[in-house]
Amino acid sequence: MNYILPLFIVTLAEASIGVFVKLTGSNVPIFTLNFYRVFFATIFLGIIIFLFKKEKIKYPKNNIKDTLVVGFLIALQISFFNVAMSLAPIANVVIFWSVAPFFTFIFSTIFLKEKPSKAHVLIFLLAIIGIFIAKPLKGGHALGNIIALIDGAVYAAMITYIRHEGMTEKKVDIFWFMTAASLYLLPFLFIFGPGKIFNMIKYSSFSVPVILWPICLGIISTGVAFFFISIVLKKIDANIYSLIDIIVSPVVAALLGYLIFTEIPETNMIFGGLILLVSGAFLSKMMHHKNKVKKIAI
Repeated sequence: MNYILPLFIVTLAEASIGVFVKLTGSNVPIFTLNFYRVFFATIFLGIIIFLFKKEKIKYPKNNIKDTLVVGFLIALQISFFNVAMSLAPIANVVIFWSVAPFFTFIFSTIFLKEKPSKAHVLIFLLAIIGIFIAKPLKGGHALGNIIALIDGAVYAAMITYIRHEGMTEKKVDIFWFMTAASLYLLPFLFIFGPGKIFNMIKYSSFSVPVILWPICLGIISTGVAFFFISIVLKKIDANIYSLIDIIVSPVVAALLGYLIFTEIPETNMIFGGLILLVSGAFLSKMMHHKNKVKKIAI
C-alpha cells in the first residue's frame, strides 16, 4: 500500500491544472503559458534528478526519434488541454478529456492489432450515449469541449506510441521528453510575448505576481505529477493506475473548480459525464484483465 501517497499526490497535481490556468487568466497568452508549463516542469525534473543522483541526465543518443515524437505529442497534448481549460469550465474539460481510454483502445486495435470483443462494443455505445447526454456542442463552451475531446485523442496517441515502442517511464526519459516539448513550444514565447508576468494580482487580503501561477502550473501540475507517476508505475500496473486516474482525477478537478471558482456543472454534463467515467473505468478494467491473461499465457 506504499503507493497510496504518491498516487494521492499525482491526483491532486493533475487536478490543479485548470486552477492554475484560470488563475493566470488573460495575463499570459495561452500559447506562451503552454511553453511556461513544460519549461518549468523540465527545470524541476532536472533539479530532482540531479539531487537524487540515482540516474544520470544522459542524452538518449540511440532514442532520438522516440524522444522527439513523444516530446511533440506532450507539447500538443498539454497545449490542447490548457487551451480547453481557458475556454470551458474545469468539469467540462476533465470529463470530455476522459474519453482518452476509448481512443487508446481504438489506436491499440488499429496499430497494435488488439482485437475488440462484444463487451468492448457495448462499452463504446455506452460512452457515445454519455457524450450525447453531455451535449458538448451546447452552450457557450462548445469550442473548449471539442478541444478537450481532441486532447483525449492526442493523449491516447502518445500512450499507444509509448506502448508500441516499449518505452520506459523513467524520470530521465520524462526529463528529455519535456525538454523536447519545451523546444517545440519555445517559438510561441517570441510570437505572443512573455505576458504580464511581473504584474501583481490582487486578492482580498494579499497580492501575488502573475508569474507565480505559471510556475505552479509547471512545477506542481506537471513536474510533480510526472515525477510521482514514474514512482507509482513502479509499484502498480499502468492499467490499474489509469483506472484510478480516470475515476478520481475528474472528480477532484471538478470539486476544485467548484470550491475556487464556484463552477457548477450543468445537469446534462453531470449525468453524461458520469456515464463517460463509468464506461471508461470499465474499459480500463477490461484492458487490464486482458493484459493480465496474456502475461499468464506467456
